[in-house]
Amino acid sequence: MTGVLITGGTGKTGSALAELLRKSGVPVRVASRTPPADAPDAVRFEWSDPVTHPAALHGMDRVYLVPPVDTTDPMPLVEPFLDEAERLGVRRLVLLGSAIVLPGAAGALELAAHVRARPGWVVLRPSGFMQNFLAPHPLGERIRRRGEIRTAAGTGRVGWIDARDIAAAAAALLTGPNGQPDDRRDYLLTGPKALSYHEAAQIITMRTGRPIRIAPVGVAEQVETYRASGMPDAFATALAAVDAGIRAGRDNQISTTVLDLTGRPPRAFTEFVQDHALQWTNN
Repeated sequence: MTGVLITGGTGKTGSALAELLRKSGVPVRVASRTPPADAPDAVRFEWSDPVTHPAALHGMDRVYLVPPVDTTDPMPLVEPFLDEAERLGVRRLVLLGSAIVLPGAAGALELAAHVRARPGWVVLRPSGFMQNFLAPHPLGERIRRRGEIRTAAGTGRVGWIDARDIAAAAAALLTGPNGQPDDRRDYLLTGPKALSYHEAAQIITMRTGRPIRIAPVGVAEQVETYRASGMPDAFATALAAVDAGIRAGRDNQISTTVLDLTGRPPRAFTEFVQDHALQWTNN
């Protein structure tokens, strides 16, 4: 049997990718910590339990890899999995990386380099997820509960991308005749336009009728916000520091990669808001 193993298969991009591949008739195995009981293609998978790795990989020739969340150093958990995937002959692996680099998170860069070094294995580097504006993400939860975006990013812009477009790009790479349409090992993914939090708040307000205000804070205050949401200290500190990079303009970038890979342009933020309007207006 051949097919695609999707780690993080019940997450934002993994669930969308599984749906796309199933519709295309591609065999899928969804791996997650708590696999749905009614899903015949689901398997239990724990990064911290290497015993679950071989069973998840068995018979799969392609992998969509979502690394562990809430950590600044995924390598100790992911490296044994990569070694096992290589041993079993996985020919295509698509890593969900990030265009937004967490300060002090050298492990994420090491993981991406580790993947790029192997033939047929590639890295997706999406910008900030539009889905972050939805609960249960701390940003989305605050919008839903308080009608507020708390940010230290000032007027800096991000090329926000819909998770559905990330999944579509991954599907193109995992199902193409050679696994990838060119010799690239690294794909920057963004939406069609970079927006500041102020501009995003204005669009949500205009499209839903619910006023969304901006609460400017410093980076230290943002750390406390993330800690209060339950994030580990190191990850909360790194994530809050991202706002400083956004403020400085480091994430104000746009690419045509989604169009290049899928043949259709990425969704605009206005379309995303229209699709999810009820999640901000129903409290």
